[in-house]
Amino acid sequence: MFDEYVASALGRAKVQPIQLSTPLLDDMVRHLSSGAAGSILIAGTAGDGKTYHCRALWQSIGGDPKAWSAKGNIKEHRLSDGRLAVFIKDLSEFNGEESDLPLQRLEQSVLGGDDSEIVILAANHGQVLDRLRDLGKRQGRDHPLRKPLQDTFLQAAAAPSRLAVFDLSRTTGRKTLEEIARTVSSHPEWSNCEQCNLRQADKVCPIDENRRRLLGDADDGQVARRLGDLVEIARLNGLHLPIRDLLALCTNMILGYADAKLAKENLMTCADVPKIQESGQISKASLYANAFGANLPKRRAYDRPVFRAMASFGVGEETTNAADGLLVYGKDDGRLRTDFERLVAVDSTYGGTPDFCAAQDAYLEGYEGARLEGGATEFLTMLESQRRRLYFTLPEPDPGYPRWEMTAFRFGGEYLELLDALKAKRQVSEVARGRVVRGLNRVLTGLLLENVDRIFVASSGGFTQSRVSVLCDRDIPARRQGGVGMTFKIHEQTGRPQLDLSLSPVPGNSVTFELTPTRYEFLARVAEGALPVSFSNECLEDLLAFKAKLLRKAENVRRAGFGDSDDDEPGEDASLTLSFIDIEPSGGGFTRPVTVRIQE
Repeated sequence: MFDEYVASALGRAKVQPIQLSTPLLDDMVRHLSSGAAGSILIAGTAGDGKTYHCRALWQSIGGDPKAWSAKGNIKEHRLSDGRLAVFIKDLSEFNGEESDLPLQRLEQSVLGGDDSEIVILAANHGQVLDRLRDLGKRQGRDHPLRKPLQDTFLQAAAAPSRLAVFDLSRTTGRKTLEEIARTVSSHPEWSNCEQCNLRQADKVCPIDENRRRLLGDADDGQVARRLGDLVEIARLNGLHLPIRDLLALCTNMILGYADAKLAKENLMTCADVPKIQESGQISKASLYANAFGANLPKRRAYDRPVFRAMASFGVGEETTNAADGLLVYGKDDGRLRTDFERLVAVDSTYGGTPDFCAAQDAYLEGYEGARLEGGATEFLTMLESQRRRLYFTLPEPDPGYPRWEMTAFRFGGEYLELLDALKAKRQVSEVARGRVVRGLNRVLTGLLLENVDRIFVASSGGFTQSRVSVLCDRDIPARRQGGVGMTFKIHEQTGRPQLDLSLSPVPGNSVTFELTPTRYEFLARVAEGALPVSFSNECLEDLLAFKAKLLRKAENVRRAGFGDSDDDEPGEDASLTLSFIDIEPSGGGFTRPVTVRIQE
């Protein structure tokens, strides 16, 4: 329905459509042209472009666009090799048992060996699995396609034989966002604005201003890149943002306005611009605040997964003393004035505006209104908007004002650099490695260790979930040496970094731990002194489960004879050597062996 609405809206508006690259479409066309037996499943979530790809594939093989637009959810086209291509535009349009026939045709093609038809089915992940389950129940069996497809969706397992699965939910990320931002902001129809009176002389049209900043001609695309950083962090945390949501994000950045009295539904049209210019409230159109849905009512913003994801970064709410000192005192403080001019006052549209400077003066001077309860609300709201602007506009690097410390992911940039190093097969930075090792040691032992060269696999002597563990079962180097120690790898299916801790040079004696951005942030903050339970109980439980796996593997290694031998000389009393972890004054941990003799 959404695809059909867009197609008809384009016809009414008489504008060119937004054209985005479709890398999977080329693969679909090649698969169809190759004559490969079986069928095609185009899967994804709502807004991933399933119907769009289905329609584009139909047209690429010579299908009639008018036939596609006609009523009916099943379209058929005879291929040059004699096969009948059966397009099922959207499985969700079938109610209940109506979906049985399309699914039976799919099963006949995939499992029944019917080469007379090739079914091209577009469906949501959960929907196709639910429909297959219900069909199986009606037939009194477990449908043979359901479990293989579930493994394909959830575990990136191989697709069933004779079924080519194209999962659109795995294609969106930083590159998609940057392409959408570039394509939307450089659309040919914007040329109609060139002669508009609303942007002549000294007038500022907020729509045109936001579009130009998103396009990035003045800052070499920095806004889109930093927006891409956030989208990439969200993706690596397991949050999928479909193309429809990324389009909504870019649209809101350009058209968003924080006052519904001047812009209906908080989205500007050209007719609203004269009123906004007359009011002198152009700063309420800041694309930097719009990127986080700050122009929208909270309930409306949270209806969109993309704005929920952006809000989770806390940009505008998180800050540093240096950033707030600059924004609050920079105009009047001689030590900060140069930075204020360079980073805030330079932007007369969304930075050091007259409204912001006036609110700043009122806040500092403590006028009567500012002293009343809630009297400083206006300035504090402006302060949040300025923090968001700084995240996008701060030069890189700027040691005095690090942008990542103005987000909930203070080590997000370090995480992305680690991932880039692994992809390029470069060495991981010693800073990142040291943080991970120190964080691991503190979680595994419950002690404030400073070691960055070795990892202690410790227990309390019995209970593996114990928070404090001083009995070292095994310690390994922080860098893989001779098949033993820690190394960083990339998970083949998810593309995330993972830790691989090997306790023995013999294959099969390693344990892996996948590093999401949240888990990395947890380890880094623990390494910097944060208490584990104060950051995330979920991350702590994940690390304790990892610790339990390490202890089991250490026990297996010991039993197999790869650890230190505890064999006693004949005729001597039995003894047991335990390694306890002690801490030096500098914070470094070391093992101290204690031998316990057992007299028989």
